Amino acid sequence: MVEFTSSRDEDSLHGDSMPPPPDIVEDNDVIEEHVGGGGGECEEVELTGCGASACCDPRKGVYRFSALFFMCFLGFGSYFCYDTPGSLQDQIKDDMGVNTVQFASLYSLYSWPNVVLCFIGGFLIDRVFGIRWGTIIFSSLVTVGQFIYAAGAVTDQFWLMQTGRFVFGVGGESLAVAQNTYTVSWFKGKELNTVFGLQLSMARVGSTVNFLSMGPVYAWVDTFADGYKTLGISLLIAGATCIFSLACAGILGLLDKRRSKVLHLNLAESGEKVQLRDILTFPLSFWLLCVICVSYYVAIFPFIGLAKVFFMRKFDFDETNANGVSSIVYIISAFASPILGYVVDRLGRNILWVFIAVLVSLGCHALLTFTFLNPFIAMSVLGLSYSLLASALWPMVSLIIPEHQLGSAYGMMQSIQNLGLALISMLAGLIVDLKGYLVLEMFYMVWLCVALISTVVMWLTDAALGGVLNLTVAERRNREGDRERLLSS
Repeated sequence: MVEFTSSRDEDSLHGDSMPPPPDIVEDNDVIEEHVGGGGGECEEVELTGCGASACCDPRKGVYRFSALFFMCFLGFGSYFCYDTPGSLQDQIKDDMGVNTVQFASLYSLYSWPNVVLCFIGGFLIDRVFGIRWGTIIFSSLVTVGQFIYAAGAVTDQFWLMQTGRFVFGVGGESLAVAQNTYTVSWFKGKELNTVFGLQLSMARVGSTVNFLSMGPVYAWVDTFADGYKTLGISLLIAGATCIFSLACAGILGLLDKRRSKVLHLNLAESGEKVQLRDILTFPLSFWLLCVICVSYYVAIFPFIGLAKVFFMRKFDFDETNANGVSSIVYIISAFASPILGYVVDRLGRNILWVFIAVLVSLGCHALLTFTFLNPFIAMSVLGLSYSLLASALWPMVSLIIPEHQLGSAYGMMQSIQNLGLALISMLAGLIVDLKGYLVLEMFYMVWLCVALISTVVMWLTDAALGGVLNLTVAERRNREGDRERLLSS
């Protein structure tokens, strides 16, 4: 806690062989189509009424980027509330009377359901609910889970807090799958990497605001409440962000429904049916992406969740400064992600950027482990490398997996990621209690070495098979043009 449409890409959403749709007349907008004779081609599409304005015409950039606003904030509440344990680590352990292993369960219980449900969520999006209802359902689960989590604190029942985090997790990662699927549908072939970076940026704004605000919120609530009630009320306030994201899911669904009507996009008519056995056809490069994803992110999210106390003990920071350092990765990524995404959009070479990001991240963890250099430096660079990896890694899925299988692919990728996060979160808490933070940091560095080796293997495999993952943008366009000419001949 893992994005985009040209006319060619829009055609691919519903199949090139579809017959032209009939004329459509709506209440406020008139959509007129003049279909060519024997060729079956749509020669003209004319919108009249308010639908002719740029902000209401799905073919215009204004409409697309209006939807992007709501796509970005789909995950805001989820990311804000995901890290409430990290920003309130000492308060949770003191008010609820739990040790580090029990505290770490608030993260692992988020991840455990997504070992399976992420993939199932992607399948449900592709085959059952559809993207609109799937997004609303998963966002609702996030909201309900957060309020159960808060209710556990209000009533001094840690098991109820754990239950809330479990429910929160059921919706959280599947919501991320829905967000990725939305983004591919709307922006593939245009600003794909940039939009992935922008979405990561907005998600990290949620995490950053959490780290910077929950401490002061807790202190304010503490002026009129005591102990566990202070914690519970603070978490209830945090739940307001989930309600905001749920509203964004509803609005985005309406925008997407209109876009589908105007552009005649209907996945159900594409002739491509998603089946669970599709995962057996995914290429080796996809599975290597999954290995890189899990081995990299286990050195980021569990680390940030436990980093506050690490900075307080090793660098003698107070609570405010420790929270500030912990949030640096998210603050940097909030600004850097769209910029780095734009760079990847223009240059391509995704595997190269992933390799650089993993290597630099390994160096940052080495600085934190073996030196007393101000951690602001290492965490700032880690924020840049984290942003670069996310901007280059996640779009690669759309380069190797057919579009009708993307929900399942992203779901499988995040399922594997969450299996790693669940196991590593529990193990990290145990390592801290038994061996301390030095051993924990070395443990994270081992996982980054796994990510580095996997990146090299994927690089060599893709090159040997004539893949496109490390080509420049121009080379990919030429390859696609050659393929289309071959098919048309």
